[in-house]
Amino acid sequence: MIFSDPRIHALDQLYAVYDRLTDAREVACKKFCAVCCTCNVTLTSLEAHRIIAALDDNAKQTIREKLKNQLERPRFIPKLTINQLADICVKGEDPPDEDMDPAWGACPLLDDNACTIYDDRPFGCRCMTSVQKCSDTGAADIDEFTLTINHVFLQTIEHIDINGYFGNLSDMLAEVWTGINAGSNPLHLIRNAPLSALLVPPEHREKIQPILTAIRAIRM
Repeated sequence: MIFSDPRIHALDQLYAVYDRLTDAREVACKKFCAVCCTCNVTLTSLEAHRIIAALDDNAKQTIREKLKNQLERPRFIPKLTINQLADICVKGEDPPDEDMDPAWGACPLLDDNACTIYDDRPFGCRCMTSVQKCSDTGAADIDEFTLTINHVFLQTIEHIDINGYFGNLSDMLAEVWTGINAGSNPLHLIRNAPLSALLVPPEHREKIQPILTAIRAIRM
C-alpha cells in the first residue's frame, strides 16, 4: 500500500525504526496471543486514516458492522492525550483518574484471536512487547527503558498529527469514516497536543540517544 500523505510516510518510518528495535529483542507477543488486545486501545487520527486506507471493501464493511456494536459498550475513553499527560508529569502534577477495565471486552478488530489489521496496527498495539506471556503472569512484563522508548514514540506520533485527534480505536475509526472537520468537536475525541517535553528520566537519557537520532532523521 502506497500513501501520498507525507505524515503517513513519516509514521511508516517511525514504525520501521520501532520494529527494528523489537526484532532485536525476544518478546512473547505472537500471533493468536491476544490477552492485551482489548477494546481499550487508543490511537491518533493519523493512524486511523492509515488503517482505513489499507482496508479492502470487504474488510471495511466487516469492521463497520463490528463498530456499530462496540460503540454501545463500555470502553476506555481517555481524558488526556499522551503529550498532555507528559506536560502534567513534567509539572509534577497528578493526572486525572481514568476508568479502564480489560474485562470490558476484546478489540473489535480481532478475529479468532488474530488481529485483522496486524501489518497496519497502531503504535499502541506495536509497543506491547512483553518478555513473558501475559496469560502466565497476569500482566505485560516490559522493562522501564522500553516503556521510556514507547512514550517517546507515542509523543512523536501525536506531534506529527498535531492537527488531528486522539481517542479510543472504536470511536476514532467511526469518526474518521464520517470525516473530521477542523472546527468540529468529535464525540469522545481529544485534539492532539504539541510535543513540548519528552518523558525521558535522567537514567535513560544517554542510552536513548541513538534512538532519538534515528527519530530526528525522519523527515516529518
